[in-house]
Amino acid sequence: MMNTATRTAAKKKTIWSTFGITTMALMTTMLIVSTYIKIPLPFSSASITAQTLVVNLIGMLFAPLQIVAIMVSWLLLSVMGIGGSLGKLLGPAGGYRYGNAVAAILIALFCRKVKNLKAQTAFLIFVGIPVIYLFGAVQMKVVTKQPWPAIMVQAVLPFIPLDVVKCFVAAGIAKILRRVVPQF
Repeated sequence: MMNTATRTAAKKKTIWSTFGITTMALMTTMLIVSTYIKIPLPFSSASITAQTLVVNLIGMLFAPLQIVAIMVSWLLLSVMGIGGSLGKLLGPAGGYRYGNAVAAILIALFCRKVKNLKAQTAFLIFVGIPVIYLFGAVQMKVVTKQPWPAIMVQAVLPFIPLDVVKCFVAAGIAKILRRVVPQF
């Protein structure tokens, strides 16, 4: 039998295995692609994107340290012009990207402790999505200096229905992928 230190060392090795790094690279790529899948809203500087689905999926499948690596890679690639730009990160809708990183880590922490898929899906909806909106709305408020009611209309309310659907889709995909992607 392995003692706790041996199990921890084995787990760390598994997280940074070739398979682990490859899946992290694939998820980073999916995150970049998801920024291009968007529906512009004429009344907002933010668009409806597939990012929420991918962020939820990342949170449900990876360990927090892996998520940090995925999100830092994504943000750095954005600065370099792949899937974004420095202007977009600092612009009115840039806060969503930071919110995505925080939400994914919170989701991972929750999913490590609570294994019930229904509870995890509820967490995506009632904690993950509001965290993303909080970061997005605050940055939009700071950059545009508009009143809070206008920010709510531009940064939160139009996104809720589809984001809830994306949470259910992400949970369904995660259920399938957990058979392939080792849980860390």
